[in-house]
Amino acid sequence: MKVLMVNGSSNEKGCTYTALTEIGRTLVKEGIEYEIFYIGGGAVRDCIGCRQCAKKGSCVFTDDVPLQAFLEKARGADGFVFGTPVYYAHPSGRLFSFLDRAFYSEGRHGYGAFAFKPAAAVASARRGGTTASLDGINKYFGIAQMPVVSSTYWNMVHGQTPEEVCQDAEGLQTMRNVGRNMAWMIKCFAAGKEKGILLPETEKVFSTNFIR
Repeated sequence: MKVLMVNGSSNEKGCTYTALTEIGRTLVKEGIEYEIFYIGGGAVRDCIGCRQCAKKGSCVFTDDVPLQAFLEKARGADGFVFGTPVYYAHPSGRLFSFLDRAFYSEGRHGYGAFAFKPAAAVASARRGGTTASLDGINKYFGIAQMPVVSSTYWNMVHGQTPEEVCQDAEGLQTMRNVGRNMAWMIKCFAAGKEKGILLPETEKVFSTNFIR
């Protein structure tokens, strides 16, 4: 069993990474592996809605981030954590662009890499903007049929540096509880599969256009 985490910060080993590793340590204690996927600090192309991924089988852009490598890992993952720093009360723009392309290209076959797998959003901020950032990331889970992993507070840590994040006792506690809840959900889903409980049937027949 494995959880794939995405570090959406431009700082590979910064505050977001610190929050993710706290979750990771807890997962390991619960017998769950984890991997942190860093999308890099450079510019990330936005999704342009060309719909070519439906025909080509992958995003047409291949020169900025290893999107296909991520999706290959995602298809074998049992759960996800998407981490972001807060910029002007919203998630990292590179993470939004990355997730738009990842979810859009997987949507061609019913969000195959993501559907029915538990997911958590994590935000790191010096002070404010965390709840708006979490709300933005959680929307991906809602459209892709992903159970949301909660905790004992909103999934956030505070601090301007990793050292300051390590002083946020409640924030780190929240991360550990995210890890425990994630591990519990993954194990419950696995037990259900062993008992023959099938995934729910998904209807994908109608797509209403309100412009007539």
